[in-house]
Amino acid sequence: MAEQTVEMKENNQNPLTRYRRHIFLFLAVLGPSVITTMAGNDGAGVITYSYAGAHLGYGALFLLPILTILYGISQEMGSRAAIVTGKGLGDIIRERFGIKVAFFAFAALLVANFGTLLTNFAALKTAGAMLNIPPTAFLVVTILFCFSLVTFTRYEKSQKIFLTGIVFYLAYVFSAYKIHPDWTVAVQSLFIPPSNIFSPNYLIIAVAVLGTTITPWGQFFIQSYMKDKNVPVSRLSYAKLESYLGAFISNFFTFFIIAATAATLYAFGMPLESGEQAAIAIRPFAGSLASFLFALGLINAALIGIVIVSLTSAYAFTEFFGFTGSLDEPFKRGPIFYSLFLINLIGAAFCVLTPFFPLFKIVLYTQSLNGILLPLFFYFLIKILNDKELMGKYVNSRGQNIFAVASTVVIAVCGVAAVAMSVLS
Repeated sequence: MAEQTVEMKENNQNPLTRYRRHIFLFLAVLGPSVITTMAGNDGAGVITYSYAGAHLGYGALFLLPILTILYGISQEMGSRAAIVTGKGLGDIIRERFGIKVAFFAFAALLVANFGTLLTNFAALKTAGAMLNIPPTAFLVVTILFCFSLVTFTRYEKSQKIFLTGIVFYLAYVFSAYKIHPDWTVAVQSLFIPPSNIFSPNYLIIAVAVLGTTITPWGQFFIQSYMKDKNVPVSRLSYAKLESYLGAFISNFFTFFIIAATAATLYAFGMPLESGEQAAIAIRPFAGSLASFLFALGLINAALIGIVIVSLTSAYAFTEFFGFTGSLDEPFKRGPIFYSLFLINLIGAAFCVLTPFFPLFKIVLYTQSLNGILLPLFFYFLIKILNDKELMGKYVNSRGQNIFAVASTVVIAVCGVAAVAMSVLS
């Protein structure tokens, strides 16, 4: 009855008033999906996209439209599950599948997350070195900054800080502009499959790109962060719109990262051996300004990734094992949540500062691991979104199920094929 009254009031409003109201409601919901998708362009993401551009050239761009659609759908499903149930993914897995399954899922997620965290710290260290910042001091200050941001900042304020950080991704747009890629070829590559699409090298890199774009940690974070935001079910349509908007914005910036490295490193036959060195590697071909902008974007991306991925591990642990964990809870009410966040930061920074640590191999393997684990977490998500007891009338439609299941099968097959080719090559 209340919903009918609201609907009648909306119908009686003039078009301009209704338009303003929709914008206001969308802005009230805006945050979780955009932050999650943009965090996919973290330091690990930038490194993987740079590697793809350097090794596959413009042909890597063909992956983006497919990933954008899949990204939007996966984020929408995660948002819907959080809004309708009021629970995080870890909570639901523990309750519906049992503690043994929850423990296995958490262990797999923790390994993949830690690898991603290592990559972000490595990217931060390399970009800082370009600006002549001592690495140890830089990483210590980063840990203190990230811990203070999470511990002493309430949800609404931290969300505004994360959204503000998105502005700095424009550095990649300006960097690509200074490099002058072949824009015609770049745009055409979005829709025309490359000749080497079925080669082992393309498939292995494609799985890594998939694993760094649509991540298991992203599925956990979107639900936990959306749960903390307390979006009502009546605003579900706005959350859906935000999911697709976030997917588009994220891969919009990915386009410029790949285009920049394709036009320099790939074009001049200089494939990256260490992805975090991309900003340094493009300098001889693109100039100091483009290199500096690339490094600036990398620092911003790495900082966002460090916070979000560490938060995801802390969220997942507290949800899987029934502890209190929320950005709106003070430290004294969630000491385990905040302590786990800090331990992740310190552990990853220590590994990165250790000489001869095989960072690049860990980067490639963990991003591929993300792609391989994704079908497992998609399975959980699909089961949850078809559970009428949990979701009520908001269960998946037949079309959503067909697309989600088909995508899961394709991702699983590609992941297995990529692993097999890596072992045999």
